[in-house]
Amino acid sequence: MSLSRRRFFEDSLFASFSACAAATLAGAVLPQQVFARQPVEANERLGVAIVSGSGRARVLGHYFGSDKRSKVLYYCDPDLSRAVAACKEIENKYGYLPEAITDFRKVLDNQSVDAVACASTNHWHVLTAIWGLQAGKHCYIEKPLTHNLHETKAIAAAAKKYGRIVQTGTQCRSTTNIGEAVELIRSGKIGDVQFVRGLCYKRRKAIGPRGEYAVPQNIDYDLWCGPAEQKPPTRRNFHYDWHWQREFGNGDLGNQGSHQLEVARWFLGVERFPQSVFTYGGRLGYDIETKNPYYRDAGDAANTQVICYDYGDQSLVFEVRALETDLCTIPVGSKHGTLVGAIAYGTDGYVIQGWGEKHGQSFSLSYAFDKNGRQIKEFKSVDSNGAVLSEFATTERHVANFLDAVVAGTPKKLTADVRCGVLSNVLCHLGNMSYYLGEQNKVSADTLKQTLQSVKSLDDKEATLTRTLEHLTANGVDLKKTPLSCGQILNIDIEKEIIVGNAEADALTTRRYRAPFIVPAPENV
Repeated sequence: MSLSRRRFFEDSLFASFSACAAATLAGAVLPQQVFARQPVEANERLGVAIVSGSGRARVLGHYFGSDKRSKVLYYCDPDLSRAVAACKEIENKYGYLPEAITDFRKVLDNQSVDAVACASTNHWHVLTAIWGLQAGKHCYIEKPLTHNLHETKAIAAAAKKYGRIVQTGTQCRSTTNIGEAVELIRSGKIGDVQFVRGLCYKRRKAIGPRGEYAVPQNIDYDLWCGPAEQKPPTRRNFHYDWHWQREFGNGDLGNQGSHQLEVARWFLGVERFPQSVFTYGGRLGYDIETKNPYYRDAGDAANTQVICYDYGDQSLVFEVRALETDLCTIPVGSKHGTLVGAIAYGTDGYVIQGWGEKHGQSFSLSYAFDKNGRQIKEFKSVDSNGAVLSEFATTERHVANFLDAVVAGTPKKLTADVRCGVLSNVLCHLGNMSYYLGEQNKVSADTLKQTLQSVKSLDDKEATLTRTLEHLTANGVDLKKTPLSCGQILNIDIEKEIIVGNAEADALTTRRYRAPFIVPAPENV
């Protein structure tokens, strides 16, 4: 690799990075150096360290490895066996072997590493990004960008301060068919769109009884826990099922739902916080699934949620269903709908992202219908042969967009920058907070119906509640024995972007961080 102006610039900082490397490994904040944006010269390949050896991390490794502008140098995972396996995949595909390490902090002072791509547990995302930015690295951070509201402010401040490229891993923003569908909505083709429904109808089975389980071999458990309290695992499947435990994940609202919240917000065209949020739901039906009336699942995130987001003259409703369910359909036509996607409701028609009848979850297909349910437009994201892109292939375009921005030296090229990630992530956090605050407030359907009268939304709230109740009943849920939880209404100051008048909610905006894995206040990043 030739010595470019960018490399010369970075090498000039090598001494300061080396001096602070030990401090970084001890959890201290790096020297607060702001890095000038420098374009990358055409003959360079960006060195990438991928944090995690998960399945999603391997997808990222494939596309960073296949793009001629980048090269995977490291896989970093507290479970070293996963990092080793991921490195071997790169060797088999591309003919070179990255290095497998346990602690990603060890690569921060390595001048060959230009970018960090993080697909770790949710509770590690922001700390990975902040430490990477402090070390002068560009960052690709998988959704959800943050684990709580405090972290949204911290990452926004860090991205602004250090001047590096930060991409949120919501690849829907780089998917052409969805962008074309948004253009149709903005054109007025389906009339005025003031209401959008987002959907995550994705089957998630019980993850096993809550208990105390051994930490698997090969795992640096102190590092894995990171910001969270270090205590024995309470789930049977160590990897992945952390998604359903709020200490580490955000439930499916923040997992799969992060993508559909992004699409729904994009359809609606809102670039601000909602004015209020209300949730009802629960973690229901697993006693029926396991045929054990005393069953207590290891997960503590809701598997059934309805969240109402009020934007004043616009509304968004998001639904999560983990039990068996049919499509959510538009109210006209012949069962046009989706399981995992978003539906825009216009005065003269509808747009559906995803296509549940034929393809289930899909980022590559969207459709427009007139007010009578007649299809008027089909949108597809296809490859060079005209075939509809797979879910993984949509990631290729998002990784390429990140590299476009890095090479050009400007975040303006990003399709999902930090602000984009923050505005969608807060919907996840606010929805979950409303649920957590009312989790013990178990109510009857009649009481919930009365509560909904004070919730501002353009949705037919009673009809949505009725559909939800019918869905649960169809799955054998006895709503008298295990009733729904009625969350708290959260009111938001959209100028200050804070919750107002709710001390209980304020306490949930952050977590108790475990030293040295502390996400700093925005002013201290």
